[in-house]
Amino acid sequence: MGAADMRQETYLPEGDGAGLADVYDFLRAHEGSGRGPISARYVLSGASVGEHVELPPEVYRVLRQVVEAMSKGLAVTVTPQAQTLTTQQAADLLGISRPTLIRLLEGGRIAFERVGTHRRVLLRDVLAYREVQREEQYRALEATAADINEEDDIEDTIALLREARRHVADRSRAR
Repeated sequence: MGAADMRQETYLPEGDGAGLADVYDFLRAHEGSGRGPISARYVLSGASVGEHVELPPEVYRVLRQVVEAMSKGLAVTVTPQAQTLTTQQAADLLGISRPTLIRLLEGGRIAFERVGTHRRVLLRDVLAYREVQREEQYRALEATAADINEEDDIEDTIALLREARRHVADRSRAR
């Protein structure tokens, strides 16, 4: 299958999901047995004896995620993605504007290379940046968490919340 044949495809769970449930239960049981995640020693078998190929770890991870989603009745969309992205593709993936992405690139937050007058970004660098951003967001949410009791004085609670907000703002300015 050539690159031109690759397209986004959405797969819907069919029937009662019994086959998916069997696969899902097998994966969960193996992982729950204390042996940890399944190693890449699993194979895909063909219709004839001796037809099989070992699954690489990245294919296993995709299979695991697809089976888990479909067993819950969710549709799964597979979108082939180039390893090198244009700035617009990278911005779309991050859910930001292209000018914002350019500022991140020029500020050294995401690595890129120039091809003539165009910037190109590696998919792995965009995904790494997205993961760092998510971790920072989670930390910021934790910093704003306040332990509030109904018995606490309302003024003390408001002061606590203002301090948390000030802490998050200081961290944002530090970046």
